[in-house]
Amino acid sequence: MKNKIKDFLELYLAFVKIGTFTFGGGLAMMPIMQRELMEKRGWVTEEELIDYFAIGQSTPGIIAVNVATFVGYKRLGWFGGIIGTLGVVTPSWVIIMLLAGAISSVDKYPLAQKALHGINVAVAALLTSVIVKFAKKTIKNVWNAVFMLLAFVLIYFFKVQSVWIIIASLITGSLLTLYRQKARRTEVSDETAAASKEGE
Repeated sequence: MKNKIKDFLELYLAFVKIGTFTFGGGLAMMPIMQRELMEKRGWVTEEELIDYFAIGQSTPGIIAVNVATFVGYKRLGWFGGIIGTLGVVTPSWVIIMLLAGAISSVDKYPLAQKALHGINVAVAALLTSVIVKFAKKTIKNVWNAVFMLLAFVLIYFFKVQSVWIIIASLITGSLLTLYRQKARRTEVSDETAAASKEGE
């Protein structure tokens, strides 16, 4: 029982740390999640973390909360999913409650505005780093690169909503997988038939 409580506490504190020291949320959390969950604790592999982010981005809700739920569930079951979710939202909830009264007056202070601009630049750099890491892991052939560029063009230049890109990618990926599996079965079947003829 003590070990279980210790595991839940470790999970909670890990996500509290992630939620406290990450600015920008969502994909900006990827670097610190890699360090805390993958490199430091070995709770997930890089492929699993990328999959969690992809699913978290494709499902309703905040991506960081979705990923925390996935990781917590993998680590300690459904209650672990709840603990992970609570951990990642706790810092934001506390900080927002403390700042709620003063946030409306930020526009009056040029120094505060400049600080926010600086944070935005840092978040942009973090997101760029995440995109490069994602690309290295997920673009494994020419078709992957083509789909990525096509999705970027549709979203950025033609303002297509990302939900339609996600649905189209899901359908395309599923069809390609089914086609490859069918082609592989046909190939194995042909090899088996050829081997049988040679045996005769």
